[in-house]
Amino acid sequence: MGKPFTVAIFCLALFSAVLARPAGAATFKEDFYQLYRIHLNRDPDNFIENIYWLERALHARFANPLHALARIETETQWELYRILFEMQINVKLVEQYLFLGNMWNRRSVHFFNAPWRDQNLESLETAETAFIAALYYWDAARELAQAARVARFRFVELPLVQFWTDSAHRIEIGDLNYGRTISRELANIEKMREQLRAMPDPPPRPFVPVSPILWP
Repeated sequence: MGKPFTVAIFCLALFSAVLARPAGAATFKEDFYQLYRIHLNRDPDNFIENIYWLERALHARFANPLHALARIETETQWELYRILFEMQINVKLVEQYLFLGNMWNRRSVHFFNAPWRDQNLESLETAETAFIAALYYWDAARELAQAARVARFRFVELPLVQFWTDSAHRIEIGDLNYGRTISRELANIEKMREQLRAMPDPPPRPFVPVSPILWP
């Protein structure tokens, strides 16, 4: 599956969010990753801004091991650090796209949603786009987690980023499985889409003549 394109509303909101907070001297993965924030206010602009910085981190180069987010003393530690860092960025992108998709997603549809059928279908399409993007990054995270769990890294320790190692282990044993969540959401979207398409067309609005009193 190729990397999905986000819908136009995502792009427009992305630039409006990011222009308000310039990257400054950010150059390396570590710089951009540290611009990622956990926001208390769940607003689309906040999620899109995080996606922007995480994408920049994903495509930037690593800083020198002296400036890594973990203490690096051996080449094996350096190799594992890079794999885990890439995995962590992908996991965070999954989470942000899930949060973003849920801003437009629905849990269910009912007969009284019929007058807004087209708007609901459009909203579900936007949510689906975000979830498909999340699935792309989840596939990458799983591959990286698998690479981090090979035998030669079994006794390699990176204490300052131990939670990255823990995440790789949780992915390996299936305790952390965003793929299951994404598949469930996509299946539910398809179910709701079928329900909405089966609804009758909303009745046309009655014609209301312009009052001559209000508009002489």
